[in-house]
Amino acid sequence: MFSLERAGRWFLASGIQEASGGVARYYRIDRGANAPVSTEITGYACEAFLYLAGRTGQAEYRTAALRAGRFLTGCAWDARIGALPFEWPANGAALAYFFDCGIVSRALHALWREEPEPEFIDTARACAASMARDFRDGSCWHAVIDLPGKRPLPAEPRWSRQPGCYQLKAALAWLQAGDYAHYEAQRALALAGDASFLPGADEPGRVVDRLHAYLYYLEGLLPSLGDAECRNALASGIVRAAVAARQHRGVYERSDVYAQLLRIRLYADRLGVLPLDMAAAAEEAAAIPEFQMSSWDPRIDGCVAFGRAAGTLLPYANPVSTAFAIQACEMWSDYQAGRFQPDWRELI
Repeated sequence: MFSLERAGRWFLASGIQEASGGVARYYRIDRGANAPVSTEITGYACEAFLYLAGRTGQAEYRTAALRAGRFLTGCAWDARIGALPFEWPANGAALAYFFDCGIVSRALHALWREEPEPEFIDTARACAASMARDFRDGSCWHAVIDLPGKRPLPAEPRWSRQPGCYQLKAALAWLQAGDYAHYEAQRALALAGDASFLPGADEPGRVVDRLHAYLYYLEGLLPSLGDAECRNALASGIVRAAVAARQHRGVYERSDVYAQLLRIRLYADRLGVLPLDMAAAAEEAAAIPEFQMSSWDPRIDGCVAFGRAAGTLLPYANPVSTAFAIQACEMWSDYQAGRFQPDWRELI
């Protein structure tokens, strides 16, 4: 069984949130060291802390969320050039990612709803404005730019280094900032790119990595389910994603894919888009605890591993995987109890 208490304790006590308030991309178990602080992962962790505060009522999670938010507004956001570097401190040539800006903007919106301090909403809006302004390329948006020059980087084979339908989740930041036109433009691009995104590679690890990104796209559709095309895309996309995950089971698996699949299934069912496949949902719910690690070491105990290859857990204690697992398991529990209420703004 998945332990919310141990997962939450890992977030608070493992050192994955550093003294600055920023959160490392992951803890590398075999090397005994954190990866650099990531602005995107700090955004996800901020939302996770808020979610844990709501589920447990424990004030220490709200304190951790505020530390993460103040890091994003006071350290990470570069007001001089109006940009958000993807790592902090930026060592050498800095980069900014469209996707990261959206995740941070959404996190600061969530924090502002709980703690209405002007710095949170001001920086959230500034991040969203940077996405629209600095990444624009005609009718679409670049994935990555350099800083401080804000020149686009050439697309690379990795999904994160090229535009794609996955960018729709980041575009939710525009919707939350009241910028409907940019969200709708990105949604049209995402729908057009749906069919070509998967599998997108031959090697199982790369296919599953792209599957993780494809599920971001499905999450980005949630506010648009009044549109028949979006409803159909969500329903068919869930089936397609589940088939892809099943094909690679036992070869290469990501814990966040199971969590994302379970969450999106529950949303689609409750929003009347696709009846829940109970057997598949129960299988995904049962898979998630397999990735939660137990150890005498507080840097590891309670965390969720990034994934496994050929049945062996990979040595990455991952904040995003842990956050998604927490939320998926709690939503599954709520669904089974008949109390799950879908709100796309709450999706970490």
